[in-house]
Amino acid sequence: MNNYIKIDNYDAVVIGAGHAGCEAALALARTGNKTALLTINLDAIAFMACNPSIGGTAKGHLVRELDALGGEMGKNIDKTMLQIKMLNRGKGVAVQSLRAQADKNAYHREMKKTLENTPNLSIIQCEATDILTENGTVTGVVTNFNTLLNCKTVVVATGVYLNSDIVIGEYKKFSGPNGFQNATYLTDALIRLGFKIRRFKTGTPARLDGRTIDYSKFTVQDGETDVYPFSYMTKELKKEQTPCYLGYTNEQTKQIILSNLERSPLYNGVITTTGPRYCPSIETKVVRFSDKERHQIFLEPEGVDTNEVYVQGMSSSMPVDVQEQMYRSVEGFENAHFMRYAYAIEYDCIDSLDLKPTLEYKNVSGLFTAGQINGTSGYEEAAVQGLIAGLNASMLMKNKPQLVLGRNEAYAGVLIDDLVTKGTNEPYRIMTSRAEYRLILRQDNTDVRLTEIGRNFGLVDDERWQVYLDRCEITKRANEELKTSVPYKQAYDFVTKNSTGEIYGAITYEDMIKRGISIKLIKEQFNAFEGIPFDILETVETDVRYAGYIKKELDSIKKAEKLKNKLLGDDINYLNINGLRVEAREKLNEVKPLNLDQASRISGVNPADIAVLMVWLKSNDGKRE
Repeated sequence: MNNYIKIDNYDAVVIGAGHAGCEAALALARTGNKTALLTINLDAIAFMACNPSIGGTAKGHLVRELDALGGEMGKNIDKTMLQIKMLNRGKGVAVQSLRAQADKNAYHREMKKTLENTPNLSIIQCEATDILTENGTVTGVVTNFNTLLNCKTVVVATGVYLNSDIVIGEYKKFSGPNGFQNATYLTDALIRLGFKIRRFKTGTPARLDGRTIDYSKFTVQDGETDVYPFSYMTKELKKEQTPCYLGYTNEQTKQIILSNLERSPLYNGVITTTGPRYCPSIETKVVRFSDKERHQIFLEPEGVDTNEVYVQGMSSSMPVDVQEQMYRSVEGFENAHFMRYAYAIEYDCIDSLDLKPTLEYKNVSGLFTAGQINGTSGYEEAAVQGLIAGLNASMLMKNKPQLVLGRNEAYAGVLIDDLVTKGTNEPYRIMTSRAEYRLILRQDNTDVRLTEIGRNFGLVDDERWQVYLDRCEITKRANEELKTSVPYKQAYDFVTKNSTGEIYGAITYEDMIKRGISIKLIKEQFNAFEGIPFDILETVETDVRYAGYIKKELDSIKKAEKLKNKLLGDDINYLNINGLRVEAREKLNEVKPLNLDQASRISGVNPADIAVLMVWLKSNDGKRE
């Protein structure tokens, strides 16, 4: 019998204070739960150990969704950004995404301040060493000080800290990212609870002293001021923004890397774990794309209070002498001084197929996981999982329905469904190509899609709700104005000049948009849409321009809903269902899908298996519908 030092009773304990842990703790505390947030180091709260940025393709969608649900990341990056821009402007609106360069230290400070001043939330610097259960239910968390925090639910959001190793060439250190202490006990506790543990890898590039870089050899990349912010609560963006810079490696860089491959931990057997496919190291890019003579790199400042510059595109685990050679081979880096060397980091994570769609562990009631421990990569993926896990832990304690977002409702729904239905054998990254309904899941309409959901679950406060109601009223006014009819004589020259085809009578603003005329031109020509913000006008225009395609996606969603209504439950033994192939039985038994819709996406389950399940459901008198 362990004689733990009992220090307090909590409703919930969140283990880890990275981007997932912060959102989980805030979601729990803001919905009325006494919450403890544990972190090995207070200085690591919301720390950006890798790229000091928020957003990017599909990631920007996640941040806007998180904000609509009542999360904090969007507000925090708006307060602490160095610059912001809209990616993929030359492509369709569905794949356009916000991305902001962050002031790394300011982001940490602001999030820490928010956490410290949140009612119901206590922050404790300690290491969680064990999770206690009784009769398959969470009862408490033990720390390295032998203290016991009694609780009803736990959210594990340990990021890349579990038994992590830093690798730089021949040098290997048992350490967390950025020199922070790692977590050395919790993996064993998770194994005892039945989790399947795997090991992933990620990496980061060097940080150079900005004073030693010749910026004249790089192309300036300025931010933009004609974009909307991440948070609907942010009234305006910073007008003065810090520039980033674009450059390239060269043939000499390539040859230095190729001639030292035997010293690369990725190629000499030191690193055997799986890294992120979509964020490869520079040595992997040189080998994988051997026909390319150069690769893009971006110089991104880490903050206004430091000279550190992040060299995006040159992640590496090469020895330091090789790093010095290959970085200085880049034009503009000839005299560069290293402030931090690039490194790879290996860490423990779980098999996400062990989770329910609520992010609760299947084998222990009240135990949730979120973020990189679930096999994902990226701050944004972590944060949205944190909010969902924290919110569902809160709902579980209140005996209320939990939040499971559909693939047609949010990128967050796509992300979590992929994790718990398909699993992942490499660090998972969200992408627009993963979503079936991209035109509906745009980042400009996240408030319409999700704010009411956040309100119903208690995360959207009165101020945020009023902002949403005001926007709905303005949007309604804009849609009504679309029906404005412009007389033939007044419209003829404008329409024929800016679109193809003739007009034969009066024409509405909506018809003009359908002809390809931008709402901005219409506004300027006819003094229309007075007082309506540009971001609402963009959403209104998109809905009109793509109305036909949106209708097709909505029709497809209706068909999928029929399968969603065929409930399966978690008590079915698929091994006993005749007609199912052996592989399908095993996969279905492992995942335990909620409904036929989820079952249809499981790897190894084909349409014939779904047909068998439908027959089985009917033979059971439709009891599960």
